[in-house]
Amino acid sequence: MTATRAYRSRSRAAGAQRTRERIMTAVRELLREGRFHESTVEQVADRAGVSRATVYQHFRSRIDLVDAICETFDANPALIELRRTVMLPDPEGALIHTIALAMRFWESEDAILSGLYGVVAIDPAARDLVDRQRADRRGEMRRLARRLHTAGALRPGLSAARALDILMVLTSYETYRELREAGRSAKRLTAELETMGRALLL
Repeated sequence: MTATRAYRSRSRAAGAQRTRERIMTAVRELLREGRFHESTVEQVADRAGVSRATVYQHFRSRIDLVDAICETFDANPALIELRRTVMLPDPEGALIHTIALAMRFWESEDAILSGLYGVVAIDPAARDLVDRQRADRRGEMRRLARRLHTAGALRPGLSAARALDILMVLTSYETYRELREAGRSAKRLTAELETMGRALLL
């Protein structure tokens, strides 16, 4: 490949990436506004300033658009740190930090998630994301429950399976939203859930 052809190839790739980012920005804006569930691909294209055909070059469906949003969640610093935290040597520290990081993640993505969780019953794309997100969180909480059980940190008579159930409630978006809507600040609700975690599990 000549230098000129290599440059053109890199330029096209960079242009495609910029277009993809414009489309994703449009989707995030529609989610923040609570309008994504009623938006068509054409409306996403208009918001992004591209053609409908261009959107389909990058994403085959609305579900693919939501998939791409899910990928951006994976890059969230709180979620990256949480995946490491569940296996900290100190079991109690792992529990407390995991709860705090889960709440930090929900807080940082609340503007997007509130729109998605609010339309799960009527929007297959939103339901798909929520289901996969819940399955991913269950996997991490299962690792933590087993870590607590193996370390002998769980309260007497509490199984790893039961600990997992409790962790899923303590770290859920629904719990976060319930407490926020009740007037708790992010800091206060995190402290309350950490206290609950110690009382119920350790």
